Amino acid sequence: MPTHRNWAGNVEYAARAYHRPSSVDELRGLVAGSDRIRAVGSGHSFNRLGDTTGDLVTLAGLPAAVRLDERRRTVDVPAALRYGDLATWLHQRGYALGNLASLPHISVAGAVATGTHGSGETVGNLATAVARLELVTADGELLTVARGDPDFPGMVVSLGALGIVTRLTLDVVPTFDVRQYVRLDLPREALGEAFSSAYSVSVFTDWRSTRGTQVWRKQLADQPPPPADWLGTTAADRPWHPVPGMPVVNCTEQLGVAGPWHERLPHFRLGFTPSNGDELQSEYHLPRAVAADALAALDRVAHLMAPVAQTSELRTIAADDLWLSPQHGRDSLAVHFTWIADVAAVLPVVAEVERALAPFAPRPHWGKVFTLTRAEIAPTYPRWPDFAALVARLDPAGKFHTGELDRLFPR
Repeated sequence: MPTHRNWAGNVEYAARAYHRPSSVDELRGLVAGSDRIRAVGSGHSFNRLGDTTGDLVTLAGLPAAVRLDERRRTVDVPAALRYGDLATWLHQRGYALGNLASLPHISVAGAVATGTHGSGETVGNLATAVARLELVTADGELLTVARGDPDFPGMVVSLGALGIVTRLTLDVVPTFDVRQYVRLDLPREALGEAFSSAYSVSVFTDWRSTRGTQVWRKQLADQPPPPADWLGTTAADRPWHPVPGMPVVNCTEQLGVAGPWHERLPHFRLGFTPSNGDELQSEYHLPRAVAADALAALDRVAHLMAPVAQTSELRTIAADDLWLSPQHGRDSLAVHFTWIADVAAVLPVVAEVERALAPFAPRPHWGKVFTLTRAEIAPTYPRWPDFAALVARLDPAGKFHTGELDRLFPR
């Protein structure tokens, strides 16, 4: 069997077989006949949440039809579709999604299942746009759930534990234009004002000081540009990359040039290699109200983070009601780390970061590197027992379980 790895190359999948079904019926047969099975998307996960010793399935061969419902303002999409491809298709027809992640290369189903997000104080994560899901359950049956159904909030950010999602229906809005400005050297005390200043804001830091090294300010095109002395920062006079020294051609256009939402909200262009690639990533979601105290706690371990962090990104995301969403019930600050690709050097630092954040009920990004245990994570999610019960009901034999899921939701 050929070797299959995740995008970063730090996970080699342990599957006994790799499948590419060409129809939902073929997928249903595979699921019904397997004792262990998982779907793999674009591979942008940095842990073994999606790994299995059983059968690994790519959904890229399923029917690729995209259907727009202008009356309901929704779009129905195949699970394996990349956000960047969907965004281009929608924009050509006059529509948009409310938010995008920093990478447009990720698959819709994978991003939704792990609670992946962009940034924006009033904007939810990508999963909050889901209005309907179609999935193959453990017995090979096709199940459809929609917003308003009792179990729906537990089935959207599902970690792949409830079945293999085949199609999703997403909310859409009229297309819009965005201007992106990069500002340099943000004082920590101005962080809150910076986050509330535009549609989507990301603040990067290297942890060598308390200041933000870069602010990526993505504002609606009809907003006035930030003034020259905006929050004590200086305006970038050239394009920047979040990781110093990396080629800026990979990044979306800056310097205030107006362009379509899908060519500004991500940090990286669809046609180029995203981010660095030679990296590991971690991310923790904290209540927005404790942001200042949490960042002060991280300052105390900054001397450990700085040598192994290529960059770190701070973003805000609005609260939602999805049971396993990292933003469940609380407006959130996300603290993201792009580490060097050295597991031995990074893991001890990850543990120190988690220790520093422990008083603030951190929730890790489900698809990134973390060492927090079930005992540490579960109390931060009020609906954790409800999700565990849903898993037990829909997959009593653990067909969709992996080593990571066994650790989080033991059977």
